[in-house]
Amino acid sequence: MSRAAYRGIFFDLSGVIYDDRGLIDGAVEAIKHARDANLTLRFVTNTATKNATEILANLHAMGVDARPEELFTAPDAARSYIKQHQLHPLVLVHQAISADFQAYNAVDADCVLLGDARDDLSYANLNNAFRVCKAGAPLISIGMNKYFQTSEGLQLDAGAFAHALEWASGCDLVVMGKPSVDFFAEVVRSTGLEATNCLMVGDDVESDVLGAIEAGIAGCLVQTGKYRNGDETRLPPEAALVGSIAEVMGLISP
Repeated sequence: MSRAAYRGIFFDLSGVIYDDRGLIDGAVEAIKHARDANLTLRFVTNTATKNATEILANLHAMGVDARPEELFTAPDAARSYIKQHQLHPLVLVHQAISADFQAYNAVDADCVLLGDARDDLSYANLNNAFRVCKAGAPLISIGMNKYFQTSEGLQLDAGAFAHALEWASGCDLVVMGKPSVDFFAEVVRSTGLEATNCLMVGDDVESDVLGAIEAGIAGCLVQTGKYRNGDETRLPPEAALVGSIAEVMGLISP
């Protein structure tokens, strides 16, 4: 892919800027280079095991210059959607973000909110969610990732459970986070740019790259994080492929 005159660049976090071993080589420098080039930055993540304050604190501890207004998280998008539509969800999310949704009471649930709840994704809890959805309530999924990378290897993400509930109940599925076109559109809208002037950089070929391209944003796959050999064969011709974030600025016209 030749250099392009992008004006905005969106970075996924886990697998692009850092992994379970720490900061990925070249990440801090790439972000600084992007700022020096007067690009508009956004940090876009489906992470549902930390709240925004924790995410920013972790980035700053690693020396990453990320600012509150630049961070877009799927849990924040889900909370905004629930508030906007005055819903009362049955909440099934990770304990680290459960406090963000503690105002809701599952007794009169009119929707289900599903995230990466780890061991709380038990049969009993999923069955309760199934019953609510089967009764006609929509399912709100925090992202639709299939899996994520940890020090112990790949692990199932919320998308697998969301698909199971949708299939079993026949409910309406609302995705808050990548690869939702609506979610990407909100990120673009926050920049004041056109989608075609923006580049999304991620390690997930589906949620990051193909999702961005469907939303009219250019996509770039990095060969770090959850990337696996062969992922590049699923990229459309217009997508970029680089070894890591350290090579991303080579795609940007001076």
